[in-house]
Order: sequence, then structure tokens, then C-alpha cells
Amino acid sequence: MNNPASFLILLLLTVTFLQSGYDKLFYWKDNLAWLKEHFSKTVIKNMVTQALAFILLLELVTVILAIAGMVQLLYNGNREYGFYAAIMSCVTLLFLLFGQRLAKDYDGARTIVIYFIPAVLAVYWLN
Repeated sequence: MNNPASFLILLLLTVTFLQSGYDKLFYWKDNLAWLKEHFSKTVIKNMVTQALAFILLLELVTVILAIAGMVQLLYNGNREYGFYAAIMSCVTLLFLLFGQRLAKDYDGARTIVIYFIPAVLAVYWLN
């Protein structure tokens, strides 16, 4: 493998979104209840269920692409799936950031930016 940094960032993104997706999938009711309260004073207060499903879908697609990207890097050095995973990671994180800003959860938004930095680096390295 000639690109260990890219592999490690894809692994980071896989772990991040796999855990987040797992949490949403297996603790749906708890997440939904918390998010309904979190967004109760925003314009999306009546769309929380759909928003949660959409974010879960984005996270699952990102994980699949990231795993495929790591396999591709290991077996033939190709970066195509990893690049798409990095792009999807950025898109997913931007949606999450938008939600946190909408809810005026600035600490939550700051945390998302911490994940966004390596995702952007992955886009750059895998391009």
C-alpha cells in the first residue's frame, strides 16, 4: 500500500459513521425523541423523522464506500471508492453541521467541524 494516510482516514470515517449509523438504527426511538426536542424550535420540527432517516442513509452509503475504498487501496492501489467515500463524508457532515447550526447547538457544530477537517484531507489525498 502506497497511501497509508488515506487508508487511515478512511478507517476513521468508517468507524465514525458505522458507530453513528448503528446508534441510529438500533436506538431509533431514543434518537428520534432526543432530536425532536433538539429541533423543536426550528423550521424542521415537523420533519425530524425524515431528516433522521436521510442522515442514516447518508451514513450507511458513506460506510459502504469507505470500506470499498480501503479494500481497493489494499488490493490494487486504486482510489476511486475512497474518493467517493470522502466526498460522501463531507456531504454527510455538512448536513449534520447545518442541523446543529439550525438548532443553535454551537458546541455540536464545532465537534462536526473536527471530523470535517480529515474528511476534506481525504478528498484532497484521494483525488
